[in-house]
Amino acid sequence: MINIQDKSACSGCTACSAVCGRNAITMTPDGMGFKYPVVDMEKCVECGLCEKVCAFKPDYRTPENFDSPRIYAARQKEIAEIEKSRSGGVFAAISDVILEEGGVVYGAGYDSSFRVLHKKAVTKEQRDEFRGSKYVQSDMDGIFRQVAEDLKAGLNVLFSGTPCQTAGLQSFLTLRKVNREKLFVCDIVCHGVPSPFIWRDYLDYIQRKEGKKVIGVNFRDKSKLGWAAHKESFKFDDGYTYTYTYTFYQHIMFRHSCGVCHYTNLRRTGDITLADFWGWEKIDKSINADNKGVSLIFVNTPKGADMFDKISVRLNAIPTTADKCMQPNLQHPSEIHPQRNKFEDDYIKYGFEKTMKRHALMGNRYKMKILINAVNKNSIKRFLYLIYKNLVKS
Repeated sequence: MINIQDKSACSGCTACSAVCGRNAITMTPDGMGFKYPVVDMEKCVECGLCEKVCAFKPDYRTPENFDSPRIYAARQKEIAEIEKSRSGGVFAAISDVILEEGGVVYGAGYDSSFRVLHKKAVTKEQRDEFRGSKYVQSDMDGIFRQVAEDLKAGLNVLFSGTPCQTAGLQSFLTLRKVNREKLFVCDIVCHGVPSPFIWRDYLDYIQRKEGKKVIGVNFRDKSKLGWAAHKESFKFDDGYTYTYTYTFYQHIMFRHSCGVCHYTNLRRTGDITLADFWGWEKIDKSINADNKGVSLIFVNTPKGADMFDKISVRLNAIPTTADKCMQPNLQHPSEIHPQRNKFEDDYIKYGFEKTMKRHALMGNRYKMKILINAVNKNSIKRFLYLIYKNLVKS
């Protein structure tokens, strides 16, 4: 039976709980909201399936992959599709094909409180919730079994997720002998997954601070500052929009397994891999001249190649090579912050706001850090502006 002693050995994909025919495994959150399997020994018959299904290992299987991926810089031809998407709108093009053929799409969306979770979409309107980045680990409870039921019913299924999620799904379906012919898998180049509880508490903090209810969230709002900006925006019930540079890009609130991720290479776990294309200027200086976004595409399997042929009419795509797009998380895992464990201990002990201030992620210490960074970058004008801005706020 599965027994997680080292938290870095579990990605939380839920394959172990999904494969258990006795429903003996519950995915239970830790102090940061990351879920881990807990076994009910009264139900467990020690069949070993939960250990066998685990794909979070260096020897994860990709038997259908090409020897090396076919790589493209791409964006949809329709500017409206690009503006609604995080990068170049390629996920929307793929999911449009699946939906137009009567299939279903699984991706990361929200519940009524903006908790991030995987959901099923059967229309383009429902699918639109899956567009854009979500810098929180999504809740996957029950999703693998839903996918299996849809495949057994003969539906075309698109599943999109992080490499550990897509690897876990494929391992689960293989072990349960579910026909994967109609499954199309899209993975992303993942930087790491931040804490669900920190996201929950941050939303609560913003609503208390502003005295308003959040009715819309955008983790990377490119509408005003462009594609390269990392700004979160929150729409409130009175129409006001709040923009902030948050700390999801810090590695202090990542899942432990992100620091030892096995999928940070070109041996991808999806038929197609999608990412932002950083360094697009090396390919074509005009493809993203409007700063609206451009996607990096890896075509990894024959199934992925067939899909690329289907969507190519909707895209402006330029073939390229791996040396032009090797961002850090295609080469090695993200380095976990040295204060990661201390941050979690403080969060459990002191709660959200006090912990964020103790670790200079909010409050006066955070503002001072921003000012110091501005000076270190020799941006005196920016430095003076930030001083003025903070004096006005005081």
